Amino acid sequence: MKCKSIFIFLLAAVFVMSVCSPIMAQKASDITDSKQTTPKAAEMSSVDDTEKAEEEEKVAPVQNADYWFDKGALCATYGNDAAAIKYFQKVIKLDPKRSGAYFAQGISYGQLGQFAKAIPLVNKAIEMEPQNGLYIYGRGRVHLLAGDQEKALADFKKAAELDDEDAQAYMKTIAQNE
Repeated sequence: MKCKSIFIFLLAAVFVMSVCSPIMAQKASDITDSKQTTPKAAEMSSVDDTEKAEEEEKVAPVQNADYWFDKGALCATYGNDAAAIKYFQKVIKLDPKRSGAYFAQGISYGQLGQFAKAIPLVNKAIEMEPQNGLYIYGRGRVHLLAGDQEKALADFKKAAELDDEDAQAYMKTIAQNE
């Protein structure tokens, strides 16, 4: 579990650096370019740059489901599940066949205690990928948070059978405590 947390932290750090580095490089490039142009050329290029930025915004990462999924995952990792839900909704709108977005959004709703919204979303992900042990384990966690230990245990057992490591570890812990 400790390694998984470290991995998630490192993944988040790499993501932030990959998003910020190109922006910083572009700003530095813009400063250098603006110093090398004449006032009239700068005026003309600023109009072109504005139009170009508007076009890029329509096409670039804003419309990319991976971009929104990564933002949602980062928000969820740092405990901002309300924001994560909004990002996952964008992913689903752009890519309705992406089971991970339904799952992640459901888990975020579960973290917020909104179990009536969480379970159907996780169920949708399981419907799309019935052999995904992680999804079944996640639903078990939501059931556990909701206080339904019987359903949670059934999901943990099924997830362990599907080789989900977290479910297997949980089942071993329960066995040791009995």
